[in-house]
Amino acid sequence: GFLISKCCFPLLKGKPGKAKRARTTFSSEQLARLERQFARQRYLVGQERCLLASALRLTEEQVKVWFQNRRIKWRKQSLEQQQAKLAKMGLGTPQR
Repeated sequence: GFLISKCCFPLLKGKPGKAKRARTTFSSEQLARLERQFARQRYLVGQERCLLASALRLTEEQVKVWFQNRRIKWRKQSLEQQQAKLAKMGLGTPQR
């Protein structure tokens, strides 16, 4: 047999005893409902988040994080659209 060096399989860095949380996989129905809610309002708090999480059979934390990530995506898309409009008008900033 042969030995495989430990460097080929680095251990996950983190606190000992803490397992890495698995990424949540949302169903298409959950995503559709989350997107509809996001279109209505960008921020969910308290009772609204609790009710939506319950309806979708998710935790409040999962809904909270989804909304945080979705707002980041929305801001990025908005910025790209603004830059595209400026570039179309010839007002875009030159790239470095």
